[in-house]
Amino acid sequence: MKQYYGYIRVSTAKQGTHGVSLIEQKSAIERYAAKNALTISEWFEERETAAKRGRPIFSRMLSRLRKGEAAGVLIHKIDRSARNLKDWADLGELIDAGVEVHFAADALDLASRGGRLSADIQAVVAADYIRNLREEAKKGLYGRLKQGIYPFRAPIGYLDQGGGKAKILDPATAPLVRRAFEIYGAGQSSLEALGKELFHLGLQRRSGGVITASFLSDLFNNSFYAGVIRIKRSGETFKGIHEPLVPWTLYERVQAVLKGKLAPKVVKHDFPFRKIFTCVLCGRVLVGERQKGRVYYRCHSRNCPTMTIREDVIDQAVRKILSQVQLAPDEVQIAKTYLDERLDGIDDDKGEVQATAKLSLDNAKARLDRLTNAFVDGLLEKPLFEERRASLLGDITSMEHRLANQDGFWTDLRSQIIQTLELAENVADAYDLAFPHEKRQILETVTSNRTVSRKELVITLDIPFQMLANRDTFCFGGDYRNANRTRESCRDGKAKLQRLVHHLVADAEEKHRRIDQMVQSSPY
Repeated sequence: MKQYYGYIRVSTAKQGTHGVSLIEQKSAIERYAAKNALTISEWFEERETAAKRGRPIFSRMLSRLRKGEAAGVLIHKIDRSARNLKDWADLGELIDAGVEVHFAADALDLASRGGRLSADIQAVVAADYIRNLREEAKKGLYGRLKQGIYPFRAPIGYLDQGGGKAKILDPATAPLVRRAFEIYGAGQSSLEALGKELFHLGLQRRSGGVITASFLSDLFNNSFYAGVIRIKRSGETFKGIHEPLVPWTLYERVQAVLKGKLAPKVVKHDFPFRKIFTCVLCGRVLVGERQKGRVYYRCHSRNCPTMTIREDVIDQAVRKILSQVQLAPDEVQIAKTYLDERLDGIDDDKGEVQATAKLSLDNAKARLDRLTNAFVDGLLEKPLFEERRASLLGDITSMEHRLANQDGFWTDLRSQIIQTLELAENVADAYDLAFPHEKRQILETVTSNRTVSRKELVITLDIPFQMLANRDTFCFGGDYRNANRTRESCRDGKAKLQRLVHHLVADAEEKHRRIDQMVQSSPY
């Protein structure tokens, strides 16, 4: 008695689990087999699309039919067997070789020329249906992308809200992903070490596995986290409407670290003042070394007059200058009180900064329009266009975020100045208790210049801390709002601190304006 195979298929695993298609196909094939006295010896069930080649179960079944293990196969319909012409050609070769192929829902005699032609036409129609379906799906995806909506599964750190809606931050994983960008962008960890730390903190892959270096590399290369959607296959970029998890500047810094431009280096001897002081005479940094139980910092340029300086000499000089910066608790409180009063009267400044940011944003969008027109006119190659477009979209995303959070700038400004004051309140004590790398961080924050010439050590405080150190002897010139410059106010300690805070606010405002000007002068 001849034996036949039964083949049933659905396109996805979900259809196979929740739908009734497989059951209906099997029932139709069993009825056809009973009607035509055909015996089914084995069933082949597959949950895979027929639009592409490579279905493992279908390929295994064809291989066994070629070996003659069964007389033929029973399939529900032609589109269940193949929706691409290559698979249909393989099936046609079996028919030509004498293998029986029956379709339970289609009354086709494949042994006749007319029946074979009808089957070929239906196979072509099925293949065309898939091509049309693919084109329509592609149009839908591009429509979402142009709206700024990511039409695929949300990356880790975000949550899906359903079709047609932007992704939202995942309160459980977003802080960990943001922290990963900050740590790696600062060059403080390797991918392997960072993956272990994140897994320890509770961040896992969707499968529940550990965070590997390759996983982190893919995550850090995903510009979605900075507000720009990039399609890897085509290289196209789109402005996303979702909330960026990290600023564009941090994303670019992480890219630089990944490419080795800012790669962290292994430190064998972690001396407190390593690469902190520079030789004035030759411009090279002093390197620490241990000799006879003491640590010396030496200039290694040949014939340079600057030889060595002991670590304890540097340490004493640093302690002395930090003690000049340190504020008393009551001084900090006076400065904070005046800071609140000062920020209450800068509404006009807020409007000016906001107008400048809006102008910068409009200019960036105009440059993007000109860039697109140049590409449409054939003046730019696509790779160069996509590179410049991605850079401009990053700038626009950053500016829109800053403009939307303009009110938050003044809150951040207040926070920055308070941090400066609080650091000044405890800077000397914090230095005494700090580890070597923390001492370097304190020095880099508080000072702007650290040099050695022969045996002479020069340490220059950064502007805000220089003001703090000279608060008792330095009288700030120029009037400021709601106060006159008088000799009495110059001698009054409270007035000095108020004027000091005034200058700190002005300095922070100026830095903010310079950042906007740099963005506005982008080459794109």
